[in-house]
Amino acid sequence: MALAQPTPDQIAALRARYPRAFGAAPRTRAIRAVAGAAALGWLVFLFWWFDITPQRLWNGLSGLGVIVTLMIPPSPGEQWVEILKGIAESIAMAFLGTLFAAIIAVPLGFLGANNVVTNTLAHFSLRRVFDGFRGVDQLIWALAYVRAVGLGPLAGVLAIATADIAVLAKLYAEAIENAEKRQAEGIDAVGGNRLLRTRFGLLPQVLPVMVAQALYFLESNTRSAAILGVVGAGGIGLQIAERIKVRYWDEVAFIIILMIAAVAVIDLLSSRIRRRLIGDREGIAKR
Repeated sequence: MALAQPTPDQIAALRARYPRAFGAAPRTRAIRAVAGAAALGWLVFLFWWFDITPQRLWNGLSGLGVIVTLMIPPSPGEQWVEILKGIAESIAMAFLGTLFAAIIAVPLGFLGANNVVTNTLAHFSLRRVFDGFRGVDQLIWALAYVRAVGLGPLAGVLAIATADIAVLAKLYAEAIENAEKRQAEGIDAVGGNRLLRTRFGLLPQVLPVMVAQALYFLESNTRSAAILGVVGAGGIGLQIAERIKVRYWDEVAFIIILMIAAVAVIDLLSSRIRRRLIGDREGIAKR
């Protein structure tokens, strides 16, 4: 059975009723064209400003190829014991920094959740404090702590902890805000106060998520701890920088391989723990 073709009047009525279904309006197309031209112009300006040219890119890739060639075969050199100590120090820095950050972030997360602290001004102010701390990178904190406490892993631990506290607190606050309300309402129904409501109605729900997020940050901080050593905040970073200066690329390659292996092992272990925690949480929720 053939379908009846719409008449011009019907098409005009549909176009008037659903204009977006027939394509963008001329004004919208003009705005899109201007925005596209502006984005392209900005991109061209950035290439000019940073002097990004095909010749420079080609020379950089050629130089990188030479470095990769010099890295083969990797060699531990004569100070391989110091390299292993540096790797262990970086992992320990990441562990301590993440642990301190996670512990401090738990109460801050509850204070930053709008279903725990219902005062709008207090909630807004604390969230803006979180945003302010999140805007400062670990490397900046490391430079500050190196001046404050001196060279060594303590500065690195403090830098990692300070940089992660606000980020974890924000993530914890969002997890608390998304928690199931019925458990907290059940505590209220039996006469529980605000502390009991938080302890038994909210914390059991969000604790697995908190631990999982802290484990993820441990993986990330293991990589970051290697960079902090470049500014004197302990870890393997200083040894990498020293070998790059004297162009011992084979030893640099050996250190990179050890770092990749360490991060891979930590990632494997933490992934299993996270899956188990989240799986148990989902199983409890289903029951």
